[in-house]
Amino acid sequence: MIVPLLKGLKITLTHLFKKPITLQYPDEKPVVSPNFRGLHALKVSHDRAKCVACYLCPTVCPAKCITVEAGEDQNHDKFAAKYEIDMLRCIFCGYCVEACPVDALTMTGEFELANYKREDFVFVKERLLEKR
Repeated sequence: MIVPLLKGLKITLTHLFKKPITLQYPDEKPVVSPNFRGLHALKVSHDRAKCVACYLCPTVCPAKCITVEAGEDQNHDKFAAKYEIDMLRCIFCGYCVEACPVDALTMTGEFELANYKREDFVFVKERLLEKR
């Protein structure tokens, strides 16, 4: 009768002095893995997006959440005039990042994507550009 009680107290005391597993979330942010697939970001090169509007990312996207429209500058170089990602449809598979031939797209560690309106989940080119 006393041995099981002592075993139970031993377990309780060992858990009392362990570091807590839970985080106080808004105050304490979790450390995400370097391989974590969070919010997308368009890389910037020479003060403009690296995207050349090749349409590979919307082609490989299984959720069909990426919209690209090409534009052309004075030097006849293509660029993404319109680039949108609907985060409500995105499954964060990362195929778009793997398919990009110019390495213009990346996935960041940002995971806080909550919004109040559906329109706010459509990330346009300006919102996706890398913050410097």
